[in-house]
Amino acid sequence: MAVVCALVALVALCLPLATTTTATQNTTATTQTARTTAEEDCEAPEKQTLSPSSADGDTIRAIKNREGEKRKLIVGVDQNSYRWGYRNPNSGTTAELEGFDIDLVHRIAQDILGDPDAVQFKAIPTDQRIPAIQDGRVDMVVRTMTINCARIADVAFSAPYFKTGQQVLAPKSSTIKGYDDTLADRRICTAAGSTAYSTLEADQKAGELPASTDISTTVPNQLDCLVRLQLGEVDAVVTDGALAASQAAQDPTVQLKGDAFTAEYYGVAMKKDADDLVRRVNQILVDYRKDTANGWQASYNHWLSATLGKDAKKSEPPAPQYLRTT
Repeated sequence: MAVVCALVALVALCLPLATTTTATQNTTATTQTARTTAEEDCEAPEKQTLSPSSADGDTIRAIKNREGEKRKLIVGVDQNSYRWGYRNPNSGTTAELEGFDIDLVHRIAQDILGDPDAVQFKAIPTDQRIPAIQDGRVDMVVRTMTINCARIADVAFSAPYFKTGQQVLAPKSSTIKGYDDTLADRRICTAAGSTAYSTLEADQKAGELPASTDISTTVPNQLDCLVRLQLGEVDAVVTDGALAASQAAQDPTVQLKGDAFTAEYYGVAMKKDADDLVRRVNQILVDYRKDTANGWQASYNHWLSATLGKDAKKSEPPAPQYLRTT
């Protein structure tokens, strides 16, 4: 009788665990199915954003209600991308963050909190950008983040604020000519979780990149690829042309090889349900583009014209379209 009772008790204890496990598996499967469907249905991801608005909603009110020293916009950025988001050792003892992305962050803080310096910067590795948003560690990420179909299934994006494309960076003496057969038997470095890696992976599976090209080297931050290249551990780097140009400016022994082989757009990334914040950032971007004295063009001239050229037209994002309704 005691054995029977023990068995009954054991079954009773196991049932909730089994039920919970099954429920968790079902939830995970449902989420994955929804994510796959969203990716399959995705078209023109840079247009999948909400129309501009200056109205405050729950997300913005929560930011404004932070008290004291915590009343700041929390933003994930890079601190290693020259002219985009980096610490300038010549700027003084504080070595504050500077660059094109940083200018935009200050503009957003000015609009929302009335103070361009009301920002808490958090250095986020490339592969941690989406988790940092989803976990609530940051309000947004402004970090040369490409808008693509896979990502809009996980986070919400603003309208594009910059146009770029993937390019190859290699030593000047290298026989690599670009994104072509000269990459056969070569080692390529990309940042983990980057558009560059997913593009290489897809192209290799499709036979558009030589099968002998080694794409196994990935690093947490894009600048780490330049270090690997300098050490001779890889033969080339693939990244956004805008970032590659800045890296070439840091090291005159390397250069861009060939033209960009994709067209991509950077956007500000936020939580999926932060609709009011997305709309507000889109309104800020509209005004930022119009401001010829202290807006987008002025920031481009200051930070990027030296590496990307004085004519900013090829880097200007297209006229925004707001196709997302919910």
